[in-house]
Amino acid sequence: MVPVALTEAKWSPFGWLPVADVDPRDGKETLTFEWADAHVNLIGHARAEVPETPTGLRCEMLFRHDTHTQALMPLNVPAVIVVAPAHVEFAAQAQADRASIRAFRIEPLESLVLHRGTWHWGPFPLEGPEVRLFNVQGLRYAEDNRCVDLASKELAVEIEVVTAPPASGASGGA
Repeated sequence: MVPVALTEAKWSPFGWLPVADVDPRDGKETLTFEWADAHVNLIGHARAEVPETPTGLRCEMLFRHDTHTQALMPLNVPAVIVVAPAHVEFAAQAQADRASIRAFRIEPLESLVLHRGTWHWGPFPLEGPEVRLFNVQGLRYAEDNRCVDLASKELAVEIEVVTAPPASGASGGA
């Protein structure tokens, strides 16, 4: 799977892209924190946290938060995030579920918001050893951090690491 550029249309099943304050669409989407625990911090993900393949990285698990949305913005290097819609349950060897997985390339200072319950992995760095991220999520996220082990269900996906931005016609499918 080759990560595609982040666009509003391609991202919409998984969340939304923040817009400028002067954009008429600003405020149409809002963050949700059922536990009233919105929290802002800086986090990092290292490339060493995930298995590498000859052409990139291997996504073996996905996580989700059912009580809150999450906003992320890479600060220092391009990154990849892998996502799947919240309604997917990932039954063992369910290739239709695997087909719902998408990978996106996120450039530094490009922000995104995950819908509540969206499955996600990363972001992980495409360049360098670590991506630093501006992060807005529930303070108690660890209590709401469901995980699906894709590898044990034979649904893991390999993400090709492309150092140049993908062509606009590239597909994010498997």
